[in-house]
Formats: sequence, C-alpha cells, structure tokens
Amino acid sequence: MQSSHVMVIFIVMIVSIAGVLRARYRAQHGIIEDRKGRVQFIARPEDEATKAELLRELETLRERIKVLERIATDANTTEQRQSRSIAAEIEALRDK
Repeated sequence: MQSSHVMVIFIVMIVSIAGVLRARYRAQHGIIEDRKGRVQFIARPEDEATKAELLRELETLRERIKVLERIATDANTTEQRQSRSIAAEIEALRDK
C-alpha cells in the first residue's frame, strides 16, 4: 500500500469517529436535527421535582381539555341555557 492510501484511510477513520462522537454528544444533550438540516433543542427535565411538576401540569391540561370537549359537544340543552352554562364553565376554568 502506498502512503497516500494510508493517509486517505486515516482521514476517513478520523471523520467517522468524529461523526459518532458528535452524534453521541447531541443525543446526550437533547439536540436533534431533521432531514432538512434544522437543529432543535429538546429540553429534558433533569431532577424529579421538575418532572413531577410537569406531570401535574400535564394532568391539569388533560382535565381542561376534557371540560372543553364536553362544552363543545354538549348539545342536550336549549341554546340560551347552554350559553349560560358555557360561560359558567369557562369562568370556572379561569379561576383554576
């Protein structure tokens, strides 16, 4: 083998290792890149308190969505009564 071939193989090996290390670093720090080359940072909560707070917030939002779905799909009452009910439920959501 000629020395130029060894040099090319060495350069390819360095670039490959650098690519693997770069991908590992990005994965550890929540950095993703889509096929179009756009880079996004995905924040990951590190401590248990933050995780618990996010889970509580998620559950609250799910409850609110259920109420809003019920409000939107509730067609069993008259129009006037329904509008008062909707207004009361929206006010109740604001108070939370």
